Amino acid sequence: MDTGHLPFGRQGTQDDDLTVLRLIRSRRVGPATYHRLIAEHGGARAALDALPTIAAAAGIGDYEPCPEGVAAAELAAGRKAGARLIRCDSPLYPAALREIDGAPPILWVRGDPAWLAKNPVAVIGARNTSSLGLRMARGMAAGLGEAGHTIVAGLARGIDTAAHNAALPTGTVAVMAGGVDVIYPAENLVLAAQIAEKGVLVSEQPPGTEPQARHFPTRNRIVSGLSLAVVVIEAAHRSGTLITAKNALDQGREVMAVPGHPMDARAGGCNQLIRDGALLVRNSADVCAALAHEAGAADTPEAPPAPAPRPEPVEAGELEARILSRLGPSPSDENDVIRDLGLPAAAANAAILSLELQGRLLRVPGGRLALG
Repeated sequence: MDTGHLPFGRQGTQDDDLTVLRLIRSRRVGPATYHRLIAEHGGARAALDALPTIAAAAGIGDYEPCPEGVAAAELAAGRKAGARLIRCDSPLYPAALREIDGAPPILWVRGDPAWLAKNPVAVIGARNTSSLGLRMARGMAAGLGEAGHTIVAGLARGIDTAAHNAALPTGTVAVMAGGVDVIYPAENLVLAAQIAEKGVLVSEQPPGTEPQARHFPTRNRIVSGLSLAVVVIEAAHRSGTLITAKNALDQGREVMAVPGHPMDARAGGCNQLIRDGALLVRNSADVCAALAHEAGAADTPEAPPAPAPRPEPVEAGELEARILSRLGPSPSDENDVIRDLGLPAAAANAAILSLELQGRLLRVPGGRLALG
């Protein structure tokens, strides 16, 4: 089992939406910490009750979970926006997204949530795109839609907008960086309304949240996490699109890219992805063929891993120091850190949680850790 990813706990019937929201909106409780708390305490109510004690053990004496009124106000804002809350323990929650590290504990949706699980494929790319890029995006999205795939994108200008528009007749998912009632860019207001009618808008942020720069990388992990594959059309070097592609690789998703002219900076990211191993695709037929091949390969069973030797126990303070010694300003893969420690995942995860609550450690998208 992947030592960096704990299974979703079974939340008890006492865990209503208000309790779940209070836990995920509590200070220093991100998605990965939320899932660990659920796994360790058996439910959101028990985890919420345990938070002050956990924080005190980490040296934080004045810790208070998210107030009930704050969570109640978010639920009311969601109702006012015509949005629906889907928790990670709901059958409506997309199974593919549930598998990723740091999966969103809740999703706010406007539209039909069934689109989240209808063979989704992400079609993404540059905001500043060429006319050929827009034509490719429209053809790719339309062809994949006709083949039975829901098109996922981020409602951004350029490639995302073209893909959404082309997929309206067959179904599309717009993953938003802000609240599902805050349309960005504003020029896509009509498109967002059409998606809410013919597809679904989705976000993990509270309704009414204005998108900020820090929200876009976390939004991108949902775009890739929902999808069977990520198709990149026109992306510059060091663009947000490449962050999504990196997330896809971390999540075990297929990354495909449409090549471009070497002299066109808008194609630099796609050409780099292909050079580094992404699948070159020319049209929707190439994407469908690759997905069919992947599905066939997935049917081949793997041999079970050999059991690991049982390590010696380590004091909590020593373990925290060992974890911090392996981190720096540049993020490190959490699985690699735990593997290097040579300790049970439960012990390492408890120490990581303590360091996170102390503010000495940060979690970043893609299942990585950095110094706080």
